Amino acid sequence: MIKTIYKRFDLQVTTPNQGVSKSFELDKNIVAVKGLYLTADRRDQLYFRGSQRIEINKDELFPEDYLSEMLMSGLNVPVNQRYYDLGNIDPGNKIVKMDFKDSNTVIGFFPYTVSLFLKCDKDDSK
Repeated sequence: MIKTIYKRFDLQVTTPNQGVSKSFELDKNIVAVKGLYLTADRRDQLYFRGSQRIEINKDELFPEDYLSEMLMSGLNVPVNQRYYDLGNIDPGNKIVKMDFKDSNTVIGFFPYTVSLFLKCDKDDSK
């Protein structure tokens, strides 16, 4: 039986104007990645300072310096519409890689945690 699940992966940004790269592994019974959502414990830092590159199964979905604000949504967006629709991406090797970059802006830096949420299809029979 296939059901929708949501996976969360966190990345710590502790130094201003630096890049952080991290790979995450999906469960072996994930058969498709359907959506993506980006948020942070300090949303203002992510919105104004953040950009990233995201790949799944070595396939680049968002290129280097893709602005974080383009993958975020506000509270005025209905809950069921907050995820960026990816269709049905084959997770292949089950590796999700994010290269995140913090950039200097007019707002000051505070350490923050970036959370990448993935909407996935899981096959319990596998």
